[in-house]
Amino acid sequence: MGFGNLNDESGLRTLNDYLADKSYIEGYVPSQADLVVFAALSGPPDWKFVHARRWYNQIASYGDEERKQFVGVKKSLTEYGPQKGAGAAEDDDDDDDVDLFGDDDDDEDDEERARIQEERRKMYAEKKSKKPTVIAKSNIILDVKPWDDETDMAELEKNVRSVSEIGRA
Repeated sequence: MGFGNLNDESGLRTLNDYLADKSYIEGYVPSQADLVVFAALSGPPDWKFVHARRWYNQIASYGDEERKQFVGVKKSLTEYGPQKGAGAAEDDDDDDDVDLFGDDDDDEDDEERARIQEERRKMYAEKKSKKPTVIAKSNIILDVKPWDDETDMAELEKNVRSVSEIGRA
């Protein structure tokens, strides 16, 4: 059924009622559906339609570049909004519409996710290749103490420096 004519009061009332418990036309993020309905409006709704005005101001706050990045596929205006024949019997079946674990059929999202992961892997590889390779070194500190105050320190130093491998003289 859709919203009807969004330039008269009955269409705006339908839009306002529809947005009473929703932030966007479809889903939880701005989408192409929001752009289709936004384009159908001739201007901001009157303030007596508070939910429609709130939604309109939200969509109007996005720039043209941001709007191009909205998710989804544009459909006709009549495919958005409350469905025809929505009654109490259909309200009981709302549980079936909720997909708690995500939709596995979203090829666009999978392709986008794969592209983003590949970009991140490349950035990580570039960052890692720029790091200098750390060469592991060990410091061996010998604490040499003379037996008494008459020990020749110069000869002791010469003997210590002559050691090439510990354990072998």
